[in-house]
Order: sequence, then C-alpha cells, then structure tokens
Amino acid sequence: VARHAYNWGLATCISEYESTKKRPSAITLHKRLVAEVKSQNPWYYEVSKCAPQQALRDLERAFKNFLTIPKRGFPKFKKKGKKDSFYLEGSIKIIQGNYIKLPRIGIVKTYEILPSVPVKNVRISKRAGDWYISFKYQCQPKTTPKKRAVIGVDVGINTLATCSDGTIFANVKAYKQAKKRLTRYQRRINKKELGSKNKAKAIKKLAKAHKKVADIRADALHKLTTWLAKNHSTIAIEDLNVSGMLKNHKLASAIADCGFYEFKRQLSYKCDWYSSKLVIADRFYPSSQLCSHCGQKQKMPLHKRTYECSNCGFTADRDFNAAVNLENYARQ
Repeated sequence: VARHAYNWGLATCISEYESTKKRPSAITLHKRLVAEVKSQNPWYYEVSKCAPQQALRDLERAFKNFLTIPKRGFPKFKKKGKKDSFYLEGSIKIIQGNYIKLPRIGIVKTYEILPSVPVKNVRISKRAGDWYISFKYQCQPKTTPKKRAVIGVDVGINTLATCSDGTIFANVKAYKQAKKRLTRYQRRINKKELGSKNKAKAIKKLAKAHKKVADIRADALHKLTTWLAKNHSTIAIEDLNVSGMLKNHKLASAIADCGFYEFKRQLSYKCDWYSSKLVIADRFYPSSQLCSHCGQKQKMPLHKRTYECSNCGFTADRDFNAAVNLENYARQ
C-alpha cells in the first residue's frame, strides 16, 4: 500500500507539473488519494491509514531534498523487493521485553529485547528477506567512569584503529574475506533464466551474503566506538576526506571496506551518550608527518610503515606516531 501510494503520488506530481507548473503538497495528494484511489482499491482499507499518509510525506521530502541538496537525484518510482518499508502509529505498546503490539498487525515477537519505553510510531522495513522494526525514544546521557583522560585514534587500512595508549584494533576486512563467495553468487544469478523462481532465490542468497558483510563491518565499528566513548573523556580523530580517498582506484575497495565515515558518525553520537568530548583535527593537520617526540616535520610516503625522525632519532610505528600526535593536538 505504501509503495502504491508513493508511486501514484509521484506520477500525479509529474503530470500536474507538466500541465500547471505546480506540484501538489502531501495534504492535497492525500485528499485526492482518499477520493480517487481508495474507492477503486478496497484493499487500502485492510491496512493502517498511516502507511499511505507517511509515504506521501516521504515523497514531499524527496522533492524538497532534490531542490535544496546538491547532487540529490529526482525521486524515483519504488520497485517491489527494493528498500521495502512502511510507517505505523497509534496504539503501539511493548510487551514482555521482546513482544510489541502494532495496530492492524497485532503482537509481533522480536529477536532482540526491546526497551520498556512509550512508543509513538515505528517504521518497519525489509532487508535481505528479514523484517526490522525501528523507533525513537528519549534517552538520557550516561556518565561512565573514564579510564583515560585523552586518547588519539588513527584509523587505517592495515589496522582499523591504532590508539595512542598502544591499543590496536584489527581490521576485519569483511568484504575482502567474502569477495570470492559474492562473485560466485553473482555468476549464478547471471546463469538463471530471467523472471524465474530460481533467479529470485539466487538474488536473495546474494543479498543475504552482502548483508552479512555489512553486519560484520558494523559490529566491529560499534565495539570500537563504544569502547572509546565509554572509557575516555576526550577522543581525538582526523577529519578524513573519504570521498577524495575513494578516487584512488588502487585503494578504493580497501578504504570502503573500513567504513571511515560510519566510524566518525557512530563516535559523534556515542560521545553525547556517554558524556565524552570528540575533537576532530583539521583536515590538513600533518599527524603522520610530525615527530611525536620533538615535533620535527618530514615527508612520509605510504609505503614507509615506520617513522624514523631525522632530528632526534625517535622510531615508532607510523600509525602509533600519528595517534600520539592526535592526542597532543587534543591537549593543546
């Protein structure tokens, strides 16, 4: 229903703009939907009215993003099986930890234990054959005991994160580990007949494999960012130009597999959760080129993995040296 309402609204907006040069609002579209579409499609009444309403609001937001955000594309028609989701609100209640009562659907059991909080609305989405439910609730910041005042973190490809206290977090390289299997699954899809059930099964299997890669990467990042935010008062990281780094075609796959942007995003909101401070060094701060012992600056090509200071003779791993420099930057 949500997909049908969205596609109907998009088609109506395009035809209206071509004839009148004006785009109807979400409220106008909903009034027309009730008058014109619901009467012809009685299955609309079998689901909550919130689903088509929110779909039209999402369409209006998509048009606003297209007009205001640079490089944002024109809204596209939704296809069955791609980013399926719908919105519900009303009498929603969490029961016994992992049960939730939804309007029109009833009681649903979840895999994870849900917090005992009041819920106003939820969004239910489908990903690789599995259904997920998400909602917002008010969360109070928690002040946790800190083990260290300031820590610098240098993220990289060989090791996901090197900290200034000597802690090293290995890079799981989820995509690299699964690359051969993903290629094999993709070949199987290409050999199946178009529109057949076997092709649909092969596509679902590939989607589950991609989901597993994303979940492994997200798990590693969540464990790292939670440990940093919980145990340190101030965390210093670099402001990496990820989009610029991805233009290096030799390293693009390895960089994308690390999830640098996601690391920064998670750390930003978790620092608010645990009353920590996040310091982001200037993009042009030469953390890899400075000596953490005497401050001497020298060129450091990527193939050199050990920092050897030409001034004081200090020697250290290049990532550890950069992490110490970031800690010194936060202390300034």
